Amino acid sequence: MLNRVLVPSVRWFFRARINRALGRVNDRLQLSIKPFSLTKRQVLIDRLTYDPVVMEAVEGEARSRGIPHEVAAQEAAKYAREIVPSFSAATYFLFGVKLSRWIAQALYRVRLGADEETSLADVDENATVIFVMNHRSNVDYLLVTYLASERTSLSYAAGEWARVWPLEQLAKAMGAFFIRRRSENPLYRKVLSRYVQMATDGGVTQAVFPEGGLSRDGALRPPKLGLLNYILQGFDASSARDVVFIPVGLNYDRVVEDRILIGAEMDANGRPRFRAKASTAFLFFLRHVWMRMIGKWNRFGYASVSFGAPVSLRSLSPDGSISAGDLGQTLIDAVGRVVPIVPVPLIAQVLLKSEQNLTRDEIFERALFLVDRLMEGGAHFHLPREDFGPAIEVGLRNILKRRIVTVEDGRFSCVEGQLPLLRYYARSIAHLDDSLEQ
Repeated sequence: MLNRVLVPSVRWFFRARINRALGRVNDRLQLSIKPFSLTKRQVLIDRLTYDPVVMEAVEGEARSRGIPHEVAAQEAAKYAREIVPSFSAATYFLFGVKLSRWIAQALYRVRLGADEETSLADVDENATVIFVMNHRSNVDYLLVTYLASERTSLSYAAGEWARVWPLEQLAKAMGAFFIRRRSENPLYRKVLSRYVQMATDGGVTQAVFPEGGLSRDGALRPPKLGLLNYILQGFDASSARDVVFIPVGLNYDRVVEDRILIGAEMDANGRPRFRAKASTAFLFFLRHVWMRMIGKWNRFGYASVSFGAPVSLRSLSPDGSISAGDLGQTLIDAVGRVVPIVPVPLIAQVLLKSEQNLTRDEIFERALFLVDRLMEGGAHFHLPREDFGPAIEVGLRNILKRRIVTVEDGRFSCVEGQLPLLRYYARSIAHLDDSLEQ
């Protein structure tokens, strides 16, 4: 835009101011914004389109389909335009981070556990850092963007669901790149893999969900290996730049999409079909706005995030021989260890493990015993001991209000038909101890 409407001297003035502002941002961040992220989008698109590996894939696509080389090249260019983001530091820090903070704090009592500053303290400044996270909710993007904003900017791999106006434009301006998770097109896959490898080689800080999608039953899912495989294929253990993974665990007292996820049905291809309507989401939004206006709004309870110890790819595989499957399992196990305990999943575990209905005091005592035992095993719980009682009260109020449990004669029990929802929350911490309800 500056090139089109301003004379050179004025363009220079604005560019100088922008560069100074970026310098101040980079001075503040623990992981600076790399030149790759600031490169003009069209330059990155051209680099990707004419990359030798992509050009070889274009030749193969043209031969296999019997189409002209130019047609296959145009398809590759289209995929490159679709994938490459248009990162704007101003949009990210002045708009995206503030919006993420506002939404996260409006919905939840946000708690940060093991500090990411400690996790990043010993990471080589030349390394590419990739945050790997469990995927509980679409709020995950906002929560981690907000909590990591004092340390770095993050480039997410976003699914096709976000390719709607104006979400697509905003996501790309914040550095997200879009992927067609179900595409089997070899040319598309090659263009995507080369972009991931170029971004990794360029030191771009990324955030990925190794599960490949939202958990539909509350438990950690087995890792999907696509993006990890691309990273491994482009990794050279002898190069100067290491790849360091930071495990991130997230958990919520209430997942906004919980009933939609539980109610998903599988189609003929084994893929989930969600019974979600835009009208339902809009009415949900209006209802909560109205409750906020009349002073009856209560937040959805606690949302908690933990950052774990870094995992160096070079240390994990000095000769670069580790398989994507082994890497994926190592990372998902590391993420599982730092998934934090929050009140509702804790209460759900207590209720499911009990053979009889419990009083409020019994729930409190058993929850306290369980959280102490889990913490002895290394689990993360980020509420001070003096806040434990009020936190359990918040959790009970949450599930009573949503009619997941009911109370009769002072004893709590699961409402008929709501057992799958109670299990959904209990499973989010079930992997922390073999004795817990699965």
